[in-house]
Amino acid sequence: MIRDSPRSVLALPVGSFTLPSPAMLIDRIETIPVRIPVRTEHRMISALGKHWVSEFLLVRVFTDEGVEGVGEATVTPRWSGETAWGAKAMIDHVLSKVVIGCDPTAVEEIDRRMDLVAHNNWFAKSAIEMACWDIQGRAAGKPVYELLGGNCRPLTMRCRFSMGAYEVDHARRRAQELIDMGFTTIKIKVGTNPEKDIERVRAVREVVGPDITLTIDANGGWNEPDAIRCIQALADCHIDIVEQPLPRGNYTGLARVRAETGAKILADESCFDELEARELLAHHACDAISLYPGKNGGIRKTRVIAELAQAHGIPCSIGSNLEWDVGAAAMMHCIVATPNLNVERYPGDCLGPAYHEFSIATNPLKIEGPLVTVHSLPGLGIDVDWDVVEEHRMG
Repeated sequence: MIRDSPRSVLALPVGSFTLPSPAMLIDRIETIPVRIPVRTEHRMISALGKHWVSEFLLVRVFTDEGVEGVGEATVTPRWSGETAWGAKAMIDHVLSKVVIGCDPTAVEEIDRRMDLVAHNNWFAKSAIEMACWDIQGRAAGKPVYELLGGNCRPLTMRCRFSMGAYEVDHARRRAQELIDMGFTTIKIKVGTNPEKDIERVRAVREVVGPDITLTIDANGGWNEPDAIRCIQALADCHIDIVEQPLPRGNYTGLARVRAETGAKILADESCFDELEARELLAHHACDAISLYPGKNGGIRKTRVIAELAQAHGIPCSIGSNLEWDVGAAAMMHCIVATPNLNVERYPGDCLGPAYHEFSIATNPLKIEGPLVTVHSLPGLGIDVDWDVVEEHRMG
């Protein structure tokens, strides 16, 4: 149900009949850019460069009934093209104007309105959308996964660990540390220098032995000849799946790499929305798709893509942008309630909060080595420590 705000920039008719008044309305949105360093041992190096500090955006959505929800825009400019300041401006000056006055339970309508006034801006939109789910759950006294149909898997997920594109000696040491921590799947960043990529993966396989699952992620850093050459050179390393070997948008090339190497391909940057998912499926360009609410514009849209992929026999997993607790919680609720987020077959990554020097939550997600457990509290289940947020606010 929707009641248009006087500030709305759209005139969206609701029909010739009178809608009953919704229980609550969105009446204010606050955006807070925050900066948190990444722990030294978790600093990320990939084809996209170095990620040593996270500058993200927290979004508070308030209602006229006093219930509020929180979302998180986990932005990285070289990956999604969004920044904390850009997402803040987009929400403050564009998106808020069409969602203030809306019923926060009308998620599909809120998505429609945001898409009408802004192209892409996935993480900014997702922050508003996940805050709306948080409001719904808090108002109903239910965790978000129950609002999504209930959990179809346990509330604890075993994650893979994403290892940066380190020099060989560093990669060897880190691989042993991860084994000692109980990880059974390790993802190695590649897509930098092809020879160094091959050397790094071989070194890790030597350290971890034959029983640990290895995957590699090029973040679109290879061209077609290098991708084919590297994948073939690593055949004896028994790589389980190759993530995003080519730049986004090259569906034809992705299909060629898959056909020529026989490798299983996990599409990530190639799938931000449903249209791109359909292109992947039409080109037979992947064996699995990496999804997450931030990248896909929200929990609802993530589930739409997962259901579409399932109809075509393609499993999905969950990716990571080094989320804090709010974003990681949204991912976890989506996982436990979405059958085709097949983390049992292709482990995902909800470890982002543990990568950072401190948490923004008074009740952080439970993270023990590779195991992450989502709370069964109402909404997303995360209570933000606003004193900590204020201390690390940017600007």
